Amino acid sequence: MTPWEIHGVELANCNCATGCPCQFMSLPTHGNCEAVAAFAIDSGHFGSVDLSGTKAAMVVQWPGPIHEGDGKMQIIVDEAASPEQRDALFKIMTGEDTEEMATMWWVFSAMAPHKLETLVKPISLSMDMAARKGSISVPGVFETEAGPITNPVTGAEHRARIDLPHGFEFRVAEIGKGTTKTSGEIRLSNTTDSHVHMVEIHMTGQGVLDAA
Repeated sequence: MTPWEIHGVELANCNCATGCPCQFMSLPTHGNCEAVAAFAIDSGHFGSVDLSGTKAAMVVQWPGPIHEGDGKMQIIVDEAASPEQRDALFKIMTGEDTEEMATMWWVFSAMAPHKLETLVKPISLSMDMAARKGSISVPGVFETEAGPITNPVTGAEHRARIDLPHGFEFRVAEIGKGTTKTSGEIRLSNTTDSHVHMVEIHMTGQGVLDAA
């Protein structure tokens, strides 16, 4: 397998209630799973291909829980990436050169046999983990706005985190709420004020790195 390693950040919005039952081995809030995510890679490589400064995104949708499969997936790679970087990102995000079950991308790809054409688009990702605020823009595909959880009585911002010592996506996630509007081939139906997580990603083909 080609060795790879990446370090960066991720903003994801799914259709589940805040906190996402999937993180706690429970069934999704509405019985099905659909989500968007964007990734900004600060440093990394795929073999000899430098991935520093690249970005990618994805739209995924399953008719039921992810583990039941039959899902759809579409990957988007930022237009600023070179052809070699695009190919490397596609391989990472479809679980190639990755040990079985080692990353969320491996799982998502294995459970999504219906893969749409990979798109090359401008990707804008802004994220402030400390403030739990962020946004994603992929023209013609999706737009996401995210913010902190707020107290329903006082309106004060509320901070919550998820700690997964053995997770295949992250170790610690800051939790917020977000809304996504899709305009591409995969249309999400229930991503309004729903679960958001903002994380640092430190990963290889063997899984999440504990010492980032």
